[in-house]
Amino acid sequence: MPQTLITTLKQPITPLNGEDGVAVQVAPLINQPKPPWLKIKLANSEVFGEVAGLLKDQKLNTVCRSARCPNIGECWGRGTATFMVMGEICTRGCRFCNIATGKPEALDFDEPRRLAEAAAQMKLKWVVVTSVDRDDLPDGGAQHFVEVIRELRKAIPCVGIECLVPDFRKKVTAVDVIMQDPPNVLNHNIETVPRLYRRIRPGAEYQRSLNLLKAFSDRGLVTKSGMFIGIGEEMTEVYDVLRDLRTHGVRSLTVGQYLRPTAEHAPIARYVEPREFDELAAFAYSIGFDHVASGPLVRSSYKAEEAVEKYGMKLGNVAGMEVLEV
Repeated sequence: MPQTLITTLKQPITPLNGEDGVAVQVAPLINQPKPPWLKIKLANSEVFGEVAGLLKDQKLNTVCRSARCPNIGECWGRGTATFMVMGEICTRGCRFCNIATGKPEALDFDEPRRLAEAAAQMKLKWVVVTSVDRDDLPDGGAQHFVEVIRELRKAIPCVGIECLVPDFRKKVTAVDVIMQDPPNVLNHNIETVPRLYRRIRPGAEYQRSLNLLKAFSDRGLVTKSGMFIGIGEEMTEVYDVLRDLRTHGVRSLTVGQYLRPTAEHAPIARYVEPREFDELAAFAYSIGFDHVASGPLVRSSYKAEEAVEKYGMKLGNVAGMEVLEV
C-alpha cells in the first residue's frame, strides 16, 4: 500500500501570481451555468461499459477518468481511450489537474504487456499513451514508455502510437531513451502561458518544455502540443505561445477550455466563446501548423487518430524496421 498521500484536492488555495510575482486577477465564475457549447453528450452505455470492464480486468489506468475528461463518454462510446501508465500518483501538483499528488508506487513492469493486450482486444489502430510525472525515476519513466511502445507493436504490428510525455525534468538521457523506439507522434503539452507557470504549473518551466519539443522535432518526429485557456491569460499571450511552439518545430496543436475539476483547483476566469477558438485555429494554420484542433471541449488526445489522415502516416515501427501501412 502507498504511504499517506497528499492529493491535489487537498492543496491549499493561494493567490495566482504571474512569473514576475505580480498578482493575476482571476475571477471565478460563481453560480454561472455553463454555456450551451459546453454541454456534454451522454455515453453510449453498452460500448462504454465494455471499455470500462476491459480496463478494470487488465488493471489499467486512463487519463480519461483520472483527469475527469469531459469527452470520456464520446471517446469510450466509440471504443477509444487514452492509457495512463506508471501509476495514478503524480510527483507534481499542477493546480489545473485532478490527478493525485504524492509518493508513487514502484513501476509495474507487466503493465506494457497488459496495455498492449487491451489495445489489441479493443482493435485499436491508433493508441495514445500518457503518464503521470515520475520525477522519482532516474529517467523520468522514459524507458517505460519505450517498453509500452515495443509491446504495442508486437501485439498490433501496424499500430500508430502517440505518446504524451512529461517534461523529464533534469533527466538528460530521456530523449535518447525514447528515440530507441519512438512513437509516431510525440506530444508534450505546454499547458498555459509563461506568466502563469509559477502558480498553475509549479515545478515546470516554459522554456524547458519548448526545448523538449524541439529536441524531438529536430530528430524528425512529428511533435504536438496543447494548452487550455480561460484561466486568466490574455489572448495576446496565447498567440505568442503559438508562435513559440511553431518556432520550436511543433506541427500539431490542441487548444481547449479550462474546466475546473473541483472547487479546490484554480478558478475559471471566463468561458471562451467558440468564435475565439476558431480564430486561434485560423491563426495557427496561417503560421504553419499542419493540424489544429481548437474548441471548448478539445483535449490533447481528442480524436488523435486524425493525425494518420493529416500526415498520411505509415504506421508501425519508425526506427528502422519494416513499416506497415494502414
